Amino acid sequence: MKYKMVSFISVLMSFALFAQQVAAQPAIIPEPVSMTQKDGSYQFRNKIIISSENTTVAVKKIGELLIDKLSATDLPASFNVGMQQQSDIKFVINKLINNSIGKEGYQLSVTEKEGVVISANEPAGLFYGVQTLLQLLPPEIESKSVAKNIEWKLPLVDITDYPRFGWRGLMFDVSRHFFTKDQVKDYIDQMVKYKYNLLHLTLANDEGWRIEIKALPKLTTVGAWNVKKVGTFGDFSAPGPDEPRDYGGFYSQDDMKELIQYAKDRFVNILPEIDVPGHSLAAIASYPELSCTPGADKYKVRSGEKIMEWPANGHFYALVDNTICPANEKAYAFLDKVFTEVAQLFPFEYIHVGGDECAKNFWEKNPQILALMKQENLKTLDEVQSYFEKRVEKIVESKGKKVIGWDEILEGGLAPNAAVMSWRGMKGGIEAAKLGHDVVMSPTTFAYLDYMQGDIMLEPPVYSTLRLSKAYEFEPVPEGVDAKYIKGGQANLWTEQVYNMRHAEYMTWPRGFAIAEAVWSPKNKKNWEGFVKKTEQHFARFDFAQKKYAPSMYDPYFKFSKNDKNEITVEMKTEIKDLNIHYTFDNSFPDNFYPAYSTPVMVPKDASTMKVITYRGNKVMGRLITFPIAEMKKRAGVK
Repeated sequence: MKYKMVSFISVLMSFALFAQQVAAQPAIIPEPVSMTQKDGSYQFRNKIIISSENTTVAVKKIGELLIDKLSATDLPASFNVGMQQQSDIKFVINKLINNSIGKEGYQLSVTEKEGVVISANEPAGLFYGVQTLLQLLPPEIESKSVAKNIEWKLPLVDITDYPRFGWRGLMFDVSRHFFTKDQVKDYIDQMVKYKYNLLHLTLANDEGWRIEIKALPKLTTVGAWNVKKVGTFGDFSAPGPDEPRDYGGFYSQDDMKELIQYAKDRFVNILPEIDVPGHSLAAIASYPELSCTPGADKYKVRSGEKIMEWPANGHFYALVDNTICPANEKAYAFLDKVFTEVAQLFPFEYIHVGGDECAKNFWEKNPQILALMKQENLKTLDEVQSYFEKRVEKIVESKGKKVIGWDEILEGGLAPNAAVMSWRGMKGGIEAAKLGHDVVMSPTTFAYLDYMQGDIMLEPPVYSTLRLSKAYEFEPVPEGVDAKYIKGGQANLWTEQVYNMRHAEYMTWPRGFAIAEAVWSPKNKKNWEGFVKKTEQHFARFDFAQKKYAPSMYDPYFKFSKNDKNEITVEMKTEIKDLNIHYTFDNSFPDNFYPAYSTPVMVPKDASTMKVITYRGNKVMGRLITFPIAEMKKRAGVK
């Protein structure tokens, strides 16, 4: 009996030790290619010394950026050129190329004797190794001020890591609402922590032109400004003639050069987007001669009022003609000036030319368009847009750049060398890849960060929802497609409903974590339950950084249905397995002492509201959600 008891206690101790080891598992996002953890830790004590034999500017800059992050510790940090045995952190640029890790990969080792060694073939790999190193440190490393009484320890690990794709992008729409140069820098700082390397800036749309073009000054004196409105974008009242057009802004070319260098120092390319021929009201308000429509000289930069109908068939119907006219030679002279300056400014090899959501109803009876169709033997209005896109490609290529556009540029015939960014699901990307064109996957189904993250009863209203678990399912290479044509993927943050930086953060994270794993981590390393645990640990890091994130993964899904007596049944489920859903119908506020949901619940006949909240054990996790009876009836189809 005594032997059995000892054995039982040993089992319990072993289980506790195992649980402790699991709890201490490093939470690295995106998941590395391989990671081995050993017992023990390395602790920084009185100071932190970083050293490298490599003296290049890029490596020195990485050292400076790391020292800046280490300012959250109470330990003095320094960077020394020349390997020193007493160094805590060593940067190594491989003298013999390690082909297995490529240009952006790294190897990171933490041992009790040597401290930290990060080796890479190129400085980019060192930089990404540093991002992993920071995630190995306690979350207080993200503090804005010095964190006191923290043991600055690292687990002993061996990590080999490199990206699955070369194109790992986030799109930040600065046209619908203008974000300052410093805010864009902040967005870059956030994205590089998760090894993104491409910032796609939407710089021109109906609501604003955001980049200085010196040959066309009205683009920023007129096109960068509209009337400030607050509420639900798209439903705003039309601005009156006396309302000041002083809301907006733009980046001077010097501003943009500064941003480009800031991004470059962090191994990020900036992709500029000038969206044409649709979404061009800011350009037309600045230069009405770009239009073929009478009255365009009265057009103003959009302030969020309704300018377009969105029929179910997907053919957009414009209330004002927001398209640059493909039959107008002045349009091509204008674009030549624009792309000349854009190409000189941005070093990245691609320029994004938009091409999406082009409403063609004003073209249908336009004499100039009809004459162009006859002259060029164009059978459809899609072919008219294709004619435009092919001429735009020639202009862009004449500046030494390549064209990429949204998947609508496929319609009517794809320009010979254009790459396609597939946003309307994966279909356009599949079609383009099968035609031998390069593709970046950016589908609404997985990667649209402007979508709601949970139930509309909690989230700012948008026309669709994208839960974190769905974003985590993103797989950039569809079955049956040659992977060599898939350059990578990206997530898109359109900002019609995003008015400020705090909300931009909320919409980006944690779904940005999910997309980061899709474009960096090996496909077979992805694991939803493991990802959730890591995400929760990164929430703690965001708290110390004072950055906002969405807790929507803790909030349940709802499904309401009715029977033949118009009685309503509600079904609820959560993305995370270990949550309990508690609810009330008596107008009181539920906590973990209230009924826990297990099977579909019939809504009481006289209930006026349902309140719901989630718990993990005794800890509240989700937000309180209140459903009025009218909302329940609406969703159940009760009239």
